[in-house]
Amino acid sequence: MRVVAVYSIGSHEVFDFEVETHRNYFCAGVVHHNTVVNAYETTLHLTGLYPDWWSGHRFDKPVDWWMGGDTSETVRDILQVAMFGDQGQWGTGMIPGDLIIGQPTVRPNTGRAIDYALIRHKSGGMSRLGMKSYDQGRRAWQGTAKDGVGLDEEGPEDVRNEAVLRLMTTGGLLIETFTPLKGRTAIVEHYMGKGAKIVEDYGVTVRDGRVMVQAGWNHVPHLDEATKERMRSETPPHLREARENGTPTLGSGVIYPIAESDIKVKDFEVPDHWPRVYALDVGWKRTAGLWGAVDLANDTLYIYSELYRSNAEPPVIASAVKARGPWIPGVIDPAGGGSQVDGSLVKRMLRAEGLHLTDAENAVEAGIYNVWGRISTGRIKVFASCQNFFMEYRVYRRDEKGRIVKDNDHLMDALRYLVMTGLKRAALMPSGRPKRVAANTILDPLVGY
Repeated sequence: MRVVAVYSIGSHEVFDFEVETHRNYFCAGVVHHNTVVNAYETTLHLTGLYPDWWSGHRFDKPVDWWMGGDTSETVRDILQVAMFGDQGQWGTGMIPGDLIIGQPTVRPNTGRAIDYALIRHKSGGMSRLGMKSYDQGRRAWQGTAKDGVGLDEEGPEDVRNEAVLRLMTTGGLLIETFTPLKGRTAIVEHYMGKGAKIVEDYGVTVRDGRVMVQAGWNHVPHLDEATKERMRSETPPHLREARENGTPTLGSGVIYPIAESDIKVKDFEVPDHWPRVYALDVGWKRTAGLWGAVDLANDTLYIYSELYRSNAEPPVIASAVKARGPWIPGVIDPAGGGSQVDGSLVKRMLRAEGLHLTDAENAVEAGIYNVWGRISTGRIKVFASCQNFFMEYRVYRRDEKGRIVKDNDHLMDALRYLVMTGLKRAALMPSGRPKRVAANTILDPLVGY
């Protein structure tokens, strides 16, 4: 099939490329527009009235379809209005009124929330559209096979799984549209996880037959710059990437609520007169490290290299550290990683390999406060090549009780060590040392580059 993305009513952009898929994910940065996208494509399939330019999947017969959202109220007030129009004015939404057969069936005592409706298909038959909500629970999503399911807003994974099962025997379509405010959840990982490939010419991500389209404010022609600026000013910093560009973030629990674009810089050759230092967070399961250089004139710490290795022996780690500059001083987790016994052993072995490491100060809250002070004032910048850093940065958060979620936080710990202790130990390159690492130098012997 071909994939087509509709960004807004009145304009469209066709992604004209072949891909074996039946899942479309529109990650919309604009409130309401993701609902419009879902409503528009669903209407095409229900009616069979595809525009000439449509090169996506086409049904030549009536379809049995479900659409769903967060709660019964939001489905009624948002999704239902988008599809059918306001209460008492059926036919003023996306589905033309003359194609709605009779009156939609409404649920009792729900403020006229639609249960299902029959839609006239171009072929002469009748399509059926059922309206559901996530708060009905997983069992409400069990039932017969469907030709398609449209999920508006990110829902519970068990509900999504039931929706997917409805499509197993039909090879139907799953259309998911939401702004990813919860970060890289299991559902987002279906599209962005290991093996995902970016189709550069079209700006979409393809993984295992699933397609993700990130539609942001710049894809909506009728949003002028003044409106975008007003929307930015009204959006908390840690949600701007999700709202504006559809980039997954974590919402209110994020520890450093500054968009990653504000700290990310293009890689450049670090000046020789900038002092350097590195920090390690060690353990048997994961050893992570960050290398920093200090622009003394602007009191800015630049993170220019990272180390992120699982189950690597200390000699391998030590070799990777030395390849980045054996003269660079280092600081290390004083507790020696998540398991103090294992971590302390790794630390002793690294020192035995010739690494000169100083125990870092590990006052967690004070460290976070100091890192935040630098990030919020633009005094921490990170090279774009440090991809693992940004992966952890996005998910570094507190739970509902205010506790730091200790998962994928090794580089965030290393960042604290750099700020709390490393800045005091940063040193200049000794005279007589080569100014650059040779192009053929292997920085990480474990992977060979």
